[in-house]
Amino acid sequence: MKDQELSQLATSLAATDFKTIEPYLVALDKHLILRTFLNGYSINDLDTKIWVAIRSNKVANAFLRRGALANLLRWFTYLEQTYPEIQEEIKLKDDAQKAKIAAGSKAGASYNMALQDTDKGVVTRFPPEPSGYLHIGHLKAATLNDYFAHVLYKGTLLLRFDDTNPSKEKQEYQDAIVEDLALVDIKPDKTSYTSDHFEYLYQCCIRMIKEGHAYADNTPQEKMRDERMKGIASECRDTSVEDNLAILEEMKKGSEKGQTYCIRAKMSVDNPNKAMRDPVIYRCNVEDAHHRTGTAWKMYPTYDFACPIVDALEGVTHALRTTEYADRNAQYQWFLDTMKLRQVHMWDFARMNFIRTFLSKRKLTKLVDSGKVWGWDDPRMPTIRGVRRRGMTISALRDFILKQGPSRNIVVMDWTNFWAANKKVIDPIAPRHTAVEDKNVVKATITNGPEKPYTEEKPKHGKNAAIGMKKVVYSKDLIFDQVDAKSFKEGEEITLMNLGNAFVREITSDGATVTHLELELHLAGDVKTTEKKVTWLSSAQDLVKADLYDFDYLITKDKLEEEDNWEDFLNPESCTKAEAVVDCNAVELKEDDIIQLERKGYYRVDKAAKDGKGLVLFGIPTGKAK
Repeated sequence: MKDQELSQLATSLAATDFKTIEPYLVALDKHLILRTFLNGYSINDLDTKIWVAIRSNKVANAFLRRGALANLLRWFTYLEQTYPEIQEEIKLKDDAQKAKIAAGSKAGASYNMALQDTDKGVVTRFPPEPSGYLHIGHLKAATLNDYFAHVLYKGTLLLRFDDTNPSKEKQEYQDAIVEDLALVDIKPDKTSYTSDHFEYLYQCCIRMIKEGHAYADNTPQEKMRDERMKGIASECRDTSVEDNLAILEEMKKGSEKGQTYCIRAKMSVDNPNKAMRDPVIYRCNVEDAHHRTGTAWKMYPTYDFACPIVDALEGVTHALRTTEYADRNAQYQWFLDTMKLRQVHMWDFARMNFIRTFLSKRKLTKLVDSGKVWGWDDPRMPTIRGVRRRGMTISALRDFILKQGPSRNIVVMDWTNFWAANKKVIDPIAPRHTAVEDKNVVKATITNGPEKPYTEEKPKHGKNAAIGMKKVVYSKDLIFDQVDAKSFKEGEEITLMNLGNAFVREITSDGATVTHLELELHLAGDVKTTEKKVTWLSSAQDLVKADLYDFDYLITKDKLEEEDNWEDFLNPESCTKAEAVVDCNAVELKEDDIIQLERKGYYRVDKAAKDGKGLVLFGIPTGKAK
């Protein structure tokens, strides 16, 4: 085998299905009949890569130890005994896994779920519908599936797009999902599409009809819904197999007659679990072209039908999904049993719910389409892009989700914990800057200040020298926020942060607005004795204009009830903006930088200052109530 083939083989050995990896192991055994090493006369990167791949795969390692492949076992054992350093990578991976498990344990989340048959390999999947951008609820599902597959069991994670509804789905959403998963460091081992299996699913539907497990139904939608609720059998339930197959062909062609029908699984009429009452498994859609298959299909399988079949087909071993699907677990199992498919283990975990937030894609789409928000990445949106744009770091986001764990207990969380976790990450690394609001800015003169402006180098972060240095400009002409100036009293001693104490000698005002201050430096004063410690800026520098945005909840009620019209609770003032100037160092800031404006809070740079335009800064919550 050539080097390229051997390198690709190492990747193939990551699979946990024995039937998949057996041919590769046999090929390696044959390759090693007359060889000590895979290529050449000494150990090289290929030997290390493939040894680690086999050692990391429980299925491959267990099979090899049985001794069926003598040449491969000889090579494997020789490397293990002669080159102990080859095991260092395995040790590092094991240590990282133990550390992550320990971190989850310390956070109070238990991952000891006793999943069945994990010794036979673990393959999980994340099956998003490409009908919108991922929100943090989706991210929990993706993160847990990734964690179980890659960290806890060294298995495989599949990303499968559930693209069965062309009315809602777009290539844009599909691309965004791929980008967002990469952004949060979730790396699927394989990507597939339910649409890859449309022909197979169609054949499954034919088989179900022939075996008496499905039928065509043209009952009007409202009547069908009412009959299901009341446990009444459809008049179409006993239609002959021949007629059902004929109607299926009409549906496939998208004919006028076919469009009036759907296909239903013949499960039960009056099961106490209403999800088992003859659910729809196929419906027509001739209006919308599919973003991958175009107009090749005029009818599409439902998620409930396609999911268990494709899970079994693609080798999924453990289907981890939110408790909202719990009543459909029996339905999922019915399809596996009825179609005599490979069994898949299921585990339900609670979705993430937050106060004053909805995670319905339908509602979020309406917010975007109606212009109530700027888009899917609006900082008020609970999407991955939204919280990232507001300043949530990837490490804090991932850690927060893992700390929730796979518990089934449903709780409604406050956003304060979410953002408090982020503050712990950004506080030690956010450089400090100073800003003064433009509105009613107050000019001040230090009567005994320096005759000429001068500049000193100061740390960007008082407790982290590694962040670097910044310029601080000193002069007799300063500016202050109006709110600070209004709090001063003549004769009062205040502290000018990063400078020293000063007396307020004169306050000039125009009605309710302060227009000018006269200050006298008192550098011998004790900063511990002053009540007010305020920020300021020297006007003798190239100040950078900035728009400071702050955001509030999109809705005004902590928890919406089913009878509530959510649009009645939209917050009309969920976004506010203040104009300000920032110190001269801010001209170097780049998009996505996170800073702290002293005494104002943390901000993410949404737009850098360039081309004559100022900064755009988005306020980052810290978890504290305002």
